[in-house]
Amino acid sequence: MSEAPTSRPKLERLTVVIPARDEEGCIASTVEHLHLELRMNGVAHEIIVVDDGSCDRTAEIGTELTGRIAEVRLLKNGPPHGFGRAITQGLREMRGDAAVVMMADESDDCRDVVRYWNKLNEGWDAVFGSRFMKGGGVIDYPWVKLRLNRLANLFIRVLFGVPLNDTTNAFKAYRKTVIEGCSPLLSAHFNLTVELPLKTMIRGYSWTVMPITWRNRRTGVAKLKIQEMGSRYLFICLYLWLEKHLSRGDYRKGDA
Repeated sequence: MSEAPTSRPKLERLTVVIPARDEEGCIASTVEHLHLELRMNGVAHEIIVVDDGSCDRTAEIGTELTGRIAEVRLLKNGPPHGFGRAITQGLREMRGDAAVVMMADESDDCRDVVRYWNKLNEGWDAVFGSRFMKGGGVIDYPWVKLRLNRLANLFIRVLFGVPLNDTTNAFKAYRKTVIEGCSPLLSAHFNLTVELPLKTMIRGYSWTVMPITWRNRRTGVAKLKIQEMGSRYLFICLYLWLEKHLSRGDYRKGDA
């Protein structure tokens, strides 16, 4: 955790960006449950579904959702496709003054989105969720992926000297000023989940951590291909390590 927050402008609207590729079995319930939870808690919001080249009915269902729920917008990420590119497009089009990145498969708990919003309104620039701290948890996490996850996060903690133990999780919250300050985003794929929080920390924004819960998807197929991502994660980590140690603070918040 960084230093305690100072005074920040009150947030007025939240943007939730949901990248989706071949998620016809769950995208409707994900959006509907999220919208209901935010509305029940009085959070002004928009939900941006970014279709990342789906070959099923994801885009069709997204269009149907926009007709029923005024807060839903559907964007299409044209080729070249990629998880990171889809998120970047959604963040570029956001109309809120803060954003949460959320998975389409209902692995993330929509109640945690409200808790993110409340934490941001305490004055933090960013809020990171951890599944591996007291109060957090995972359900049905494949043991191989869990073992690799813990090793990858340990590597990042040691390399950057940060206490965050769940950097690789995409489900995080940022004020719009942080997203603008971390641009341009370089990662085209799942390594964006590492780029955004590490840039936030390296560039001097305030951040805190809260426990979150995660449940393995109940429909569809996981899109993260571990064998394809190792070099991409390593590239972005080394790139940001060089920024941290060699940039002399050129990109830090508040610096010219």
